[in-house]
Amino acid sequence: MIIQVTWLEALHDFGKLALAFLISFPIGLNREREERSAGVRTFPIVAIASCGLTILAARLPDATPDTYSRIIQGLITGIGFVGAGAILKEKGGVSGTATAASVWNVGIVGAAVGLDMFHVAVVLALVNFLTLKYMKQHEAHEAARREEAQSSPPASDAGDPPQT
Repeated sequence: MIIQVTWLEALHDFGKLALAFLISFPIGLNREREERSAGVRTFPIVAIASCGLTILAARLPDATPDTYSRIIQGLITGIGFVGAGAILKEKGGVSGTATAASVWNVGIVGAAVGLDMFHVAVVLALVNFLTLKYMKQHEAHEAARREEAQSSPPASDAGDPPQT
């Protein structure tokens, strides 16, 4: 079975693959700068692979909605395994969950681009990037506040009347 593709369709597909790469790259750059286990190589690859698979699925002859559903389910499951590799358990804590969630998210971004759902892809990528960039600052502020609260001595009860 050979699927015929016109040059115009191929150019459109190339554009979708490039878009999946471009909108996932800032997320990978953020993870790279934060020295996480996945970065500028992993994130765009996951996005364009997901995009490519959905493009291929859309061209299957005689495909049904059930066919597309199974392809998307397999894609998301596989990306979950890739993301799970970013999670590390060490020193009584867990790290890498934001990176794992981001890997899973860029897989969805790529699939959305491949299905021509560009608005969904852009919103997912933007929310992912902004969450990684700005929530880290919030977490650092909250950790400093908790540390300060733990290190300050308890208030004196000297001025309170005796309890009876």
